[in-house]
Amino acid sequence: MGDPGSYLCALLTRPGSVHLAVREPVGGIVALGHLMPDGQRAEAALLVEDAWQNSGHGTRLLERLGHHAVDGGWKEMYGLILPGDEKNSAVLRHAAVPIHRVSEQGVTTVWVETDGITTAVQAPRQ
Repeated sequence: MGDPGSYLCALLTRPGSVHLAVREPVGGIVALGHLMPDGQRAEAALLVEDAWQNSGHGTRLLERLGHHAVDGGWKEMYGLILPGDEKNSAVLRHAAVPIHRVSEQGVTTVWVETDGITTAVQAPRQ
């Protein structure tokens, strides 16, 4: 993807985008999530530092991004899972909404309709 310095500012300042971070107790960032507008859809992405994997940070970030997608009025939230990325696949197993999947050439596109997020949030917990 080239030098992040060449496109990071454009990503972070894109109108309507949402960026979340998880900090460790001493202040370092250990996980990031972002939501980028794409017409009536929003692309979600997660990154969790290796040492903080399996801590629930990715799941919580994805849930919060889902709430932002609903509040932003997007119809769908989607993301890409690269071959061998079992961690993001595991995060999706915790989702309380139906996840749609299509795989092409090893890359899996996953998406959820945001009205499903609204329904899941309003449903009583058992």
